[in-house]
Amino acid sequence: MAASENAIIKRFEGAQDSLVLQSSDLSLETIAKMVENEAIDVSPHYQRRERWKEGAQAKLIESFLLNVPVPPVYLAEDDFGTYSVIDGKQRITAIYCFLRDKFVLEDLEGFSEVNALNFSGLPKPLQNALSIRPYLRVVTLLKQTDPELKYEVFTRLNTGGQPLLPQEIRNALYRGQFNDLLFELGKEKFLRKQLKIVTEKESAYTEMLDVEMVLRFFTFRDHWGSFNGNSRRSMDDFMAKHRKSSKATLAAFRGRFNSALDRCQELWGDNAFKRHTANGFRDQFLAAIYDAQMIAADSLSISAFNKLRTKKAAVLNATKALFTDARFEEAVRASTNTPSRVRYRIEKVIDMLKAI
Repeated sequence: MAASENAIIKRFEGAQDSLVLQSSDLSLETIAKMVENEAIDVSPHYQRRERWKEGAQAKLIESFLLNVPVPPVYLAEDDFGTYSVIDGKQRITAIYCFLRDKFVLEDLEGFSEVNALNFSGLPKPLQNALSIRPYLRVVTLLKQTDPELKYEVFTRLNTGGQPLLPQEIRNALYRGQFNDLLFELGKEKFLRKQLKIVTEKESAYTEMLDVEMVLRFFTFRDHWGSFNGNSRRSMDDFMAKHRKSSKATLAAFRGRFNSALDRCQELWGDNAFKRHTANGFRDQFLAAIYDAQMIAADSLSISAFNKLRTKKAAVLNATKALFTDARFEEAVRASTNTPSRVRYRIEKVIDMLKAI
């Protein structure tokens, strides 16, 4: 029993040492200046893609004016003096926009007297109060916080009542030029077409599936032969490793992805990344087939690809035949992160292309 208690206490103490927090009560003007000076990054493609409407922003300002408690915001220190938002991006954005006269207050019921006013239009005492008083509690995970624990904090905190998704977490934790590249490549027309992203309202867009698929290609391309079964951790590690990649490395990444995607479009057309059944190709994107086709296309030499371009009907027929293999069918439909199934589906598509 004593040994068990010691183990429990040791685990508890380790958790206390791993999480390094700093809490501060800041004025709204301090928050606005931090955004203005880019100490806090509120770029729309970090974290969530949806944004508050001005009505919700106005109600937040009303809460400050009425001295109604507002939940704290959580930041993660990237480098000394620069922060990413874990939870509270919309609140921080609303504060910045109001104090910089980017919207007027409207539809307020608790303090209707200030409706139709922007910050500059408020009576001077109210402007001073909002600028100077410490209204907002800011909790910061300092740079020395254990990365895995920082990820756990992201996972457990909610924004707008919805848990943060893995790619939203990565965007905040690993922001930088590589992350920007993922967003750039996620805009490729053929990828968005296959994901059925037409507007910015589809779930594939709001959940950042386009961005995640780009990262997935890079991660699996490097590690599919030694994949350990944890795709979330593998993609996290890949982003952390390449967060500050050189321009030359980023250019190489861009070239590999665009080449693989173009080859998939050329060889499979509208049937790329889709499963074949007795009724034909299902109009549904499957990540497991995406893995296999993108990596197989990437592995082709220029001469091999040029040869296959003249045999697209044969490529399509051979692809259909793959789905008569029960093991392949299983590898793209069930427990798709099982290492043996990842290897099997990718090897089968590579071998199929080589055999044509």
